[in-house]
Amino acid sequence: MARKFLTQWIDRILRKPLRLTLEVPERLLKTYVEPGMTVLDVGCGEGLYSIGMARLVGPSGRVIAVDTQVEAIEALKQRTAHFDLSATIEPRVCADRDLGVDDGAGQVDFALAVYVLHHAADPACLISGIHRALKPKGVLLVVEPRHHASPAECEAIEAAAHEAGFATTEYPKMWRDWAVRFEKCPLSANA
Repeated sequence: MARKFLTQWIDRILRKPLRLTLEVPERLLKTYVEPGMTVLDVGCGEGLYSIGMARLVGPSGRVIAVDTQVEAIEALKQRTAHFDLSATIEPRVCADRDLGVDDGAGQVDFALAVYVLHHAADPACLISGIHRALKPKGVLLVVEPRHHASPAECEAIEAAAHEAGFATTEYPKMWRDWAVRFEKCPLSANA
């Protein structure tokens, strides 16, 4: 009961105004995302990280932003127009177990999943889809909230990533979240 109350309180406090102040996507992602890259934002919502990644990849790069919520994708489309990023960000509605990015298999340099996999009906299926989308040695960064995702859920996500053909390469330090960086194994059977 206390954990549920704490979770609800944190969610209310960390909504947009405070979240936009504390979470600066460019600061988190500048070591992973470079100009000209093709990146994938899994569970993009209204595009906080999609817009940050678009600024990092620049006009020669591409951001594929997927979410199951049609309303979130519509809001992202409006935001991309507002920030003049429509040529860089490609918003897509996806399904629970299908990212809808198989047309770009093996073309993504970097994938990001922030606060998504612990909500997924089948995280292993999504991780496999991300694996297919990534180039050999492509990078997946997973960030999960400590106040929502249990240690067991985080361990299951990491195990599913290993099963899909990823190697854990780093545990980035984050003040309130659990994060892990994976790299697609070059000789993976799932390539």
